[in-house]
Amino acid sequence: VLVTGASTGIGRATALRLDAQGFTVFAGVRRVIDGQALRAVASERLQPLILDVTEPTTIAAAAATIAASRLPLLGLVNNAGIAAAAPLEFVPIDDFRHQLEVNVVGALAVTQAMLGMLRESGGRIVNITSIGGLVAGPMLGPYHASKFALEAMTDTMRIELAPWGIRVAAIEPGQIATPIWRTASAKADTMLEAMPAAARELYGRGIAGARKAAARAEKTGLPPEKVAEAIVHALTVRRPKTRYLVGSDARLVGRLVRYLPDRTRDRLMVRRRA
Repeated sequence: VLVTGASTGIGRATALRLDAQGFTVFAGVRRVIDGQALRAVASERLQPLILDVTEPTTIAAAAATIAASRLPLLGLVNNAGIAAAAPLEFVPIDDFRHQLEVNVVGALAVTQAMLGMLRESGGRIVNITSIGGLVAGPMLGPYHASKFALEAMTDTMRIELAPWGIRVAAIEPGQIATPIWRTASAKADTMLEAMPAAARELYGRGIAGARKAAARAEKTGLPPEKVAEAIVHALTVRRPKTRYLVGSDARLVGRLVRYLPDRTRDRLMVRRRA
């Protein structure tokens, strides 16, 4: 199984759980030191790969390494992702574009590179989306745009690849305690410094609310191992679900909030960020 974004959080938890269950795991990381940290707590089967989903050369090298192993590729977990937090009026276009490059284009690029092997093995694809791909809120527009896109791409893959028995599932976590939110806040600081004063004047309250929500998610969110459980289920059971809502907040959003009238949902999202 190939797991992208395996350095921290959900990807790391998934790589270790699959390793513990006897899979040979190719763990995509961006730094050698992160791969070494994984190997220190895993079996010899786990093989770190330097894999940046926005760099075609590293994707091609990863595919070549997996092919050379002569092992069937039974699963691909598209987990690599980032979160950019800023009001859409002022978010730098390059930052918005990078958000999509990592979360959407990168997932497709990796999938395309692995599909020949997945078709040969009848393997599976698991895309890590989010409840942020079901309901959008303020200050995380770039992130929501990427996750809505990944949801749509997952649905299309599921239909297009069904003739070859390739099952495709979306994992839709709620608040998970991972470093992505701390990284998003740090990135938001950098972007805000470059924005005009009007951005802080107009959106100061909303930005403060988004910061609180991010801190709350990192502190009180579910452990990433809970998401790893759902991913392993999607990869191993005979009839996996097409989507997995992970966490009580995810189930609330996925089964109720997303179906509320738009203006009611808007008020709820604003209040949640307060």
